[in-house]
Amino acid sequence: MFTVGLVVNPVAGLGGSAGLKGSDGPDVQREALARGARPRAGERAAQAVRTLLARRPGVRIATVPGPMGVEGAHELVRPPAPHNPEPGRIAGGVGLTTAADTRAAVAALADVDLLLFAGGDGTARDVLDAVRELGEAAPPVLGIPAGVKVYSGCFALSPATAGFVAADFDGTTAEAEVVDLDEELYRRGAVSPRLYGSLRVPAARAALSGRKAGSSATAEGTVEGIAREVVATMRPGIRYVLGPGATTLAVGRELGLATTLLGVDVVERGGSGFGGVGGVVVGADVSEPELFELVSGERSALVLSVIGGQGFVLGRGNQQVSPRVLDAVRDGGGELFVLATQQKLAALNGRPLLADTGDDETDSKLSGHVRVITGYRESTIYRICPASEEFQI
Repeated sequence: MFTVGLVVNPVAGLGGSAGLKGSDGPDVQREALARGARPRAGERAAQAVRTLLARRPGVRIATVPGPMGVEGAHELVRPPAPHNPEPGRIAGGVGLTTAADTRAAVAALADVDLLLFAGGDGTARDVLDAVRELGEAAPPVLGIPAGVKVYSGCFALSPATAGFVAADFDGTTAEAEVVDLDEELYRRGAVSPRLYGSLRVPAARAALSGRKAGSSATAEGTVEGIAREVVATMRPGIRYVLGPGATTLAVGRELGLATTLLGVDVVERGGSGFGGVGGVVVGADVSEPELFELVSGERSALVLSVIGGQGFVLGRGNQQVSPRVLDAVRDGGGELFVLATQQKLAALNGRPLLADTGDDETDSKLSGHVRVITGYRESTIYRICPASEEFQI
């Protein structure tokens, strides 16, 4: 019988909506809970499992007891593996698990045909450590994206995509990269990913998110041109939500503001006309609840950049822009400004921009075509679709 293993990192992505730019470490996890964040990794794992079972009903799904398995995917997973790794600490109703717990869970499921794991880059790193310990006995793996940042190439485009790929897996594999990122440096605005290693994954390249491409090679003038064009279209009295990234940071700089490179800020432009007119920061490095309060009942707009190499506009590193925030902006008649250089769009090779907010209805509303600002007085129309629909076998 074809057997798929499942490991869930219950705290993956916890720091996203809280604006903490990651979830590594118990202190960060507790702070995220204090800010009202709620775990979503289990829900995303369950979505992958539902898709897998619908496409391949006879599959056996093995997992581990507790929040890293059965509880993480609810009633969909059966039966649990007979091994029980060291249980994670429980705080505030959430299992605060460690890297050792992840490694133990992977080791307990070494005899499966394919191992799914729900988490982010930190989880992928822990899975790779366990795979190295297992050696040739290790199964191929596939990541279900559930973290704040998903820079590694071993993740499926979406939870549903992970289910499709797992259901059609025939044993053919390829190597995919795992990226290591220092979260402490990341929170201070230093993005310095390095290659940590590679994992064997199903050979379905089009279904994988791919390693994030850096923007260091982008000409500064191009980014500044995009910022000038955005500011030229801004109107006083409208709250503009600036997502993470160097391009949106340039928009703040064009307004004379010190905004957050890897956080979400809310700004307004002062006065009228263009040139020499500054702005004001209404909210700096906000969490999802703070952002929702700032845009509710207000005229607002979203300014988001594209993740290079992957094409994601929503759902990677900007979880503060939640479905309810998107609805609040939409209810106020707000626009969505998408920013990307021509080089970044060309690197997608015709693949669409992607949305993965965690809510299928919200992602479907975004489906269609959007105007992408590519320079000063330059833009193009580009397709955007839900990540769950981009790859369906």
